[in-house]
Amino acid sequence: MKWDRIEGNWMEYKGKVREKWGKLTDQDLQVIRGKREQLEGKLQQIYGKTVDQAQREVDDFVASCDTDRAT
Repeated sequence: MKWDRIEGNWMEYKGKVREKWGKLTDQDLQVIRGKREQLEGKLQQIYGKTVDQAQREVDDFVASCDTDRAT
């Protein structure tokens, strides 16, 4: 799955994002609005992740969404 599918279906996926990263608030999710760079930035800000860590976590999240859809 590519991020554009998540972005296009943000209302569906934001709950999964919130499950994975529980410190994100509803306001954070409104700011992110499905934008990958915004999510990565919030992960850096809230969780103290490096740029590389945030990118890897988002990549892992996207891959897990592929797995969820396959089952």
